[in-house]
Amino acid sequence: MQRSKLPYFFLGLAAVLAVAALVLLIVRPGVKPEPLEKTPTARPPAAKTEPQTTPIPDPAGSVDTPAPESPETILKDLGIGLATAHPEELVQQIAKAIENGDLTALARLLGDEALDPATAERLRQLATSPLRLRQPDGVREVGELELNTRTRWSLELADREPGRNRIFLDLKRVDGKWIVEKITLPPTEGEPIPKAALADSLGVADAFIQAVLNQDFEFARAFVDSSVVSDAKIAGLCILFEEGEYRLRKSKPLRSMFQREDTVGYLANVETADGKQSAQFALTLRQPPAPANWRVAEINLDQLLADYARRVAGGDVFYSPLVKNPAGGDTLALYFEFDEDEINPRTRRQLEIVVMILKSDSGKKITLSGHTDALGTEEYNNSLSARRAAVVRDFLTKSGVDATQIITIAKGASQPRRPNVTETGDDDPEGRRANRRTEIYLDF
Repeated sequence: MQRSKLPYFFLGLAAVLAVAALVLLIVRPGVKPEPLEKTPTARPPAAKTEPQTTPIPDPAGSVDTPAPESPETILKDLGIGLATAHPEELVQQIAKAIENGDLTALARLLGDEALDPATAERLRQLATSPLRLRQPDGVREVGELELNTRTRWSLELADREPGRNRIFLDLKRVDGKWIVEKITLPPTEGEPIPKAALADSLGVADAFIQAVLNQDFEFARAFVDSSVVSDAKIAGLCILFEEGEYRLRKSKPLRSMFQREDTVGYLANVETADGKQSAQFALTLRQPPAPANWRVAEINLDQLLADYARRVAGGDVFYSPLVKNPAGGDTLALYFEFDEDEINPRTRRQLEIVVMILKSDSGKKITLSGHTDALGTEEYNNSLSARRAAVVRDFLTKSGVDATQIITIAKGASQPRRPNVTETGDDDPEGRRANRRTEIYLDF
């Protein structure tokens, strides 16, 4: 009898189904199986001008700084350096390379004009410890060396001693693009710290203004020619910056006006703390015969005083903290309300700066002269002007100034700054307002 083939058919079908199930189990729909061995993919070479260094995090989460390259490696194939249409872009890239400790990238950004073997070695030594920029404002534009042609920037380092915390970059414009012309590194630990990090005219102008911003009268005074710039003008500038809440403008803070062999001029651009109002004043610097350094020889405050009057003094240009002394030079002026001899909060802030100046040197002396407007009798005005001088003296002595440093004089209504009456003979309240004052003459 012939056997049926049906059982074999079912056995074969079962085998096919079992194999199919196994395949479906291994290779799921929508999921690609991983190859057993990956083929390495060649990485494209890094761009020559932007070498990248990837820090390797350690188990504690810190970042390893790449080992500093040798000066020979740093100087290899430098070329002209990076050229950009915007100087801040170049400076920001340099700042990033410094913080990353990537000296090879830094060298290629600087180029062979700015980087010589000695500077490369100093950079290598500087990078042996991590460098961080101050936050915020770690990148600061200093000003122009030449109008629209050469400019200077500063990298402000954090956690460094003052005087050793700035790297300066001088940039120049070539064919419409900016490149680094020079890099100036801070002094080493064994080197003395100069008063001005850079002794050229721009360096001195910047150091002077930074001292005024910090209300450091003595340091600011070290940069001026005292035979032509009075101490009162320096103190007045300190007061203007303090009361007007000025700061240097971030963009083009010092603009070159003119450049001569021994005389240069800069326009200092300042703005209010909120950045909404701007003003200017002019500096002229001269260089005496060598080996003397540049000195501030003239400070023109006309525009700054006008802005101060508009914002702080209610528009009265005569209500100024800096006035001309009849005997010559500049004098500080403090103002009083009608028939009063009390110090107001504004006057108190001004006097705090004078206190700082006098306490820095017990040999400094001042003369306080009290004044009144023309209303009242001569006897009463003499008494009132004496009280106005005395109240200023008392504030200074209570603040720690030695009384032997102060001389007081009562002038009454004898020396008005403005007429007390109009041309038609009518009373002039605005004129009288400028006459109610105590003047501070700095006798040093």
